[in-house]
Amino acid sequence: MSKLQDLAERVERLLLRHEELKRTNELLEQQVAALASERDSLRSRLSAARARIDVLLERLPTGNGNAGAGP
Repeated sequence: MSKLQDLAERVERLLLRHEELKRTNELLEQQVAALASERDSLRSRLSAARARIDVLLERLPTGNGNAGAGP
């Protein structure tokens, strides 16, 4: 009977550990989703900043040797 009781206790511990790991996994999945969302937001902001810089660069005068030369 002792072997059966030992086995039952081990199974019970395994079940508890399984539930604990499931909860940990769910929390990690939530963190991954949040980080992926943050990454996507940062990529979008970076793209918008690059577009603004490109517009500013296009507005700069071209350097064809006339800079600073007066009539």
